[in-house]
Amino acid sequence: MITALRARRRNDRGAVTAEIAVGLPAVVVVLAACLGGLGLATSQLRAHDTAADAARLLSRGEPVAAVEQLIARSLGAADLVITRPAGLVCATVIVEQRVMLIPLQVSGASCALADGR
Repeated sequence: MITALRARRRNDRGAVTAEIAVGLPAVVVVLAACLGGLGLATSQLRAHDTAADAARLLSRGEPVAAVEQLIARSLGAADLVITRPAGLVCATVIVEQRVMLIPLQVSGASCALADGR
């Protein structure tokens, strides 16, 4: 009876190591996805804040080049879309962010009164 128990214990050697070797990559992928999601949310918030600043600057009559410099300082590579509906100046900032090698776009938009009031 004792020899059968010892033989069974010897057969289980390395089982924990194998389970960790299989489970660890899954944990790493989940962690990378969570960190990528946090980075994506941060980029979206920064894009929204930058769009609000851009809309305010454009409503005060600042040149588009100055607004693009602000965006370049804040976000790096980003696209600016300007629209002028009925007495407003609206700025949309679009940023491309990679999460786990997948390119995703986030954007922020804001409007201000056209005369800077």
